[in-house]
Amino acid sequence: MITRWMPDYGFGNIWRLQDEMNRLFDERFGSSSRFPAMNVWAGQDDVVVEAEVPGMEPKDVEITVTGSTLTISGQRQPETVKENEVYHRRERRYGAFSRSLELPYSVDADKVKAVFRNGVLRVTLPRAEEDKPRKISVKAE
Repeated sequence: MITRWMPDYGFGNIWRLQDEMNRLFDERFGSSSRFPAMNVWAGQDDVVVEAEVPGMEPKDVEITVTGSTLTISGQRQPETVKENEVYHRRERRYGAFSRSLELPYSVDADKVKAVFRNGVLRVTLPRAEEDKPRKISVKAE
């Protein structure tokens, strides 16, 4: 379930209902649409995306950028148990995943940088020069 950090402004019951619906859909259909969990923030010059991909290696993750769309995909392998062992609980999902998100502006795909540390993938996507706002000077006649 998602924990809300902001005040509910009277929407607490609606958010709890949404969280419960998300949990039910995750149980029925899997949560691949929300894996990996992401944080995204943008400045004037770039967008930064952090994605949690625990238990994976950098070689198992693929990053593609097309225009202003970022896609992170890969395959998470299941852990194997030893002979004579059985799972008591198995909540961590495995298998193929793909998650795309629309960025607030076009990026320069040649300058994208990705760093993988402690199960967190950090992708820095510089804003394309042609997409940056230009200041236009006004001349008096």
